[in-house]
Amino acid sequence: MIYKSLEECILDLEKNGHLVRITEEVDPHLEMAAIHMKVYEAGGPALLFENVKGSKFRSVSNLFGTIERSKFIFRQTWDSVQNVIALRNDPMKALKNPFKQVGSGIAAISALPLKKSDGMPVAMHEISIADLPQIKSWQMDGGAFVTLPQVYSEDPDNPGIMNSNLGMYRIQLSGNEYELNKEVGVHYQIHRGIGIHQDKANRRNEPLKVSIFIGGPPAHTLSAVMPLPEGMSELTFAGLLSGRRFRYSYIDGHCVSNDADFVITGEIHQGDTKPEGPFGDHLGYYSLTHPFPVMKVHKVYARTNAIFPFTVVGRPPQEDTSFGELIHELTGSAIKQEIPGVKEVHAVDAAGVHPLLFAIGSERYTPYQKVKQPAEILTIANRILGTGQLSLAKFLFIAAEESEPLSTHQMESFLAYMLERMDLRRDLHFYTNTTIDTLDYSGTGLNSGSKVVFAAAGDKKRELCRQVPAVFGDLQGFEQASLVMPGIIAIQGPKFIDYAQAQREMDALSEMILAKGALESCPMIIVCDDSPFMSAELNNFLWATFTRSNPSHDIYGVNSAFENKHWACDNVIIDARIKPHQAPPLIPDPTVEQHLKRLFAQGASLSGVPIS
Repeated sequence: MIYKSLEECILDLEKNGHLVRITEEVDPHLEMAAIHMKVYEAGGPALLFENVKGSKFRSVSNLFGTIERSKFIFRQTWDSVQNVIALRNDPMKALKNPFKQVGSGIAAISALPLKKSDGMPVAMHEISIADLPQIKSWQMDGGAFVTLPQVYSEDPDNPGIMNSNLGMYRIQLSGNEYELNKEVGVHYQIHRGIGIHQDKANRRNEPLKVSIFIGGPPAHTLSAVMPLPEGMSELTFAGLLSGRRFRYSYIDGHCVSNDADFVITGEIHQGDTKPEGPFGDHLGYYSLTHPFPVMKVHKVYARTNAIFPFTVVGRPPQEDTSFGELIHELTGSAIKQEIPGVKEVHAVDAAGVHPLLFAIGSERYTPYQKVKQPAEILTIANRILGTGQLSLAKFLFIAAEESEPLSTHQMESFLAYMLERMDLRRDLHFYTNTTIDTLDYSGTGLNSGSKVVFAAAGDKKRELCRQVPAVFGDLQGFEQASLVMPGIIAIQGPKFIDYAQAQREMDALSEMILAKGALESCPMIIVCDDSPFMSAELNNFLWATFTRSNPSHDIYGVNSAFENKHWACDNVIIDARIKPHQAPPLIPDPTVEQHLKRLFAQGASLSGVPIS
């Protein structure tokens, strides 16, 4: 199907058994989000909320809730989009087989944005911010947010749609100090295109015009989160993936998507910020209140019978996990072109995407040497940590693939491969006082923290423990040691007080272990608040360990020392206890959970959806 609107997509999904209508009145305050999460967790259908309390507009969620449904939505354009991206990444393909690539070229040309006559599109009318569904997902959220916005801005030095940026930056509609209907919050983070545009506008001493599109064909939503090859416009990509050119007009100097369900136009003025947040975010915690740009609202428009799309952001997996899978399938080969020698880079969804990367690279520098150690993969690691949003990572585990096949998506096997080969006195490399993800509160301040590279190459050096070694049975102040996976032990420590106390505790732990002899089979020890939780499943370990630790401050070691300014140890200790400065985790409201049961009861709209 080539969808001209969001409603056409919804009708197609319903016809093919991928969508359920909820006819009962549902409260946008916590309830809609809780329903979404229950259905998403069950692998259920997309949801059309037909009766949203306090709003005349319908709302839809879970459109991208499964990779199968996402591919169904884009079934007619998927292959041609992959071909076009491949051509951008490797232009030689067109020269090697030009006739095979003709269709891709035609698809790319037909995807150019199409300007319609200026002025308000016939299908749109003016509304106010208060008319929109005021959806709040988590108890501590600062207000209602748009969770699937397409935020549009143009280069002030070179305006026009082909010099625009379309990004997904959260939009706060109400709460805090915002004047309802007149102001909204625009939360964008470092390494985002809109920031470059605002900087240029500031230098010109003029406000930045911004348009926020909500809804429209699903391809428009996905295009706002795509890490595209250099020079490919998000709006061209939107046309490619939707199979239909992006249609737009200008009203009062603001770009308006003719196919969006809602459009908010306004301006961001230099130095004009207001407190934004808190907001339940993709790391599984609240991002707290900080000053971010405030947009002065100019006009708000809605299509006739407009539908408001939303999602819920929280501890992975969530609906944005499917976004990640789609992006990887479409652009997975791009990183190979950008960084020579890299075979795979996997931003680990279970750890919140940005905190943790797994990578595989080549080791070709000295093929004539029998004994191998990380060399080329360290060069590749530097390239990875200097590339776009990959530069926000805190932990990078990179291995050299040699005789046996290796996949970063087989996560336990990948980690075991690394732990078997790492030399902990040589293969850990730190970057201190640098940038991390804005939403990560494990560091030393907003956007501030550290990074570490774990590298592995060469022959297997150790067998990994497959049960808890006896040494962990009697460690004063530490208890309940449990096996996370071969080579990794979680142990419960005292409550974290401060870093001075933590240093004393970790020194004591390492001395107790060292006194009992070498522990070669257990290269990684995780100190945590709840070792049964940490070891219950791999995803718990990945989430709690890498979202709650700052490498420079929270990595310790048994028999650790500096050797020619290089930190070394016999066993790595990661302190993954919750720290006082970290943001609180997201916890569903049990009262709301109980109230949802009416919708899943026999005869109710969701009675056919199996939930736990």
